[in-house]
Amino acid sequence: MNAPTVPTKPDPSYFASEQTVRWCPGCGDYAILKGIQRALAERARPREDTVFVSGIGCSSRLPYYLATYGFHTIHGRAPAVATGMKIANPDLDIWVVTGDGDGLSIGGNHMLHALRRDIDLNILLFNNEIYGLTKGQLSPTSRLGTRSPTSPGGSSERPVSAVRFALGAGGRFVARALDVQQDRLPEILVRAANHPGASFVELLQNCSVYNDGAFSFLTDREAGPRQRLHVRHGEPLRYGADGEFGLRLDARTMKLEAVEVGPGGCSEEEILVHDEHNPALAGLLATIGPPDFPLPLGVIYCDPAAPASRPVGKAAQPAIRTTDEELTAMLASEGTYQLT
Repeated sequence: MNAPTVPTKPDPSYFASEQTVRWCPGCGDYAILKGIQRALAERARPREDTVFVSGIGCSSRLPYYLATYGFHTIHGRAPAVATGMKIANPDLDIWVVTGDGDGLSIGGNHMLHALRRDIDLNILLFNNEIYGLTKGQLSPTSRLGTRSPTSPGGSSERPVSAVRFALGAGGRFVARALDVQQDRLPEILVRAANHPGASFVELLQNCSVYNDGAFSFLTDREAGPRQRLHVRHGEPLRYGADGEFGLRLDARTMKLEAVEVGPGGCSEEEILVHDEHNPALAGLLATIGPPDFPLPLGVIYCDPAAPASRPVGKAAQPAIRTTDEELTAMLASEGTYQLT
């Protein structure tokens, strides 16, 4: 059998399937699909060694549109299925595609354990802050006041922060990206895929039908630069059209402050420098967002240490050899429990 081959410099279209892409016009999933294809082309892994595993939801149609292996599973169980695949064949490049409802509601338990086990999976959580496939119900990430068929008076529940969830579950690579920023999205996806162990990327994407404009505060040409904080390791945490704002740490309260930089404001030396290896800083960045702060985008946390040394696959458990006779005797045994 011939080994899988891949062009030296594949075009993103090399990873596109022959299926007609079908999402609603204006859906952010189109842009994310494009970013994923560009990331796959940059990594240049064989299509035959790549698998996309999805749950249920609009985002979970994505495996159909990639010329790789794919598995469209059941609601919330994509991380569990992907874990089984990785244990069975550790050489596979496995991506998990899920949404805010699929991954943080019914699938929250599976998501948590995939992150804490640190299995080498690339987890992409598409967050449109609504249930799109089932016609616009409230999701775990919907903001306070969101009106939907299940919250006609406006949501009174505090939303889940996907980034804080991932950090709390022990995620060693946690990032956030915006669907339309094609100059940044592929780079973040490549970094996530190259990370040894579980990686988690929250992808903010527009639902043009049931939650249109949810992230317009980030994409607006004039207001957006003041709402977006693009974090890069080793660079000052500055934002704004000309970097005129920044974040500094109040040492007394251990809280972040949004400040102006320059004459009449604070000095450059006072501005925090992003250290993606610092879990304390990652925790602080995970808590901020509009209206008082910009929303951090990029690699928020990356643990550079190698994942815990442990065997995966056939070496994970010692071989257990059971004869047919032993198995038959076990199944026919009379061991019972009596409840009184």
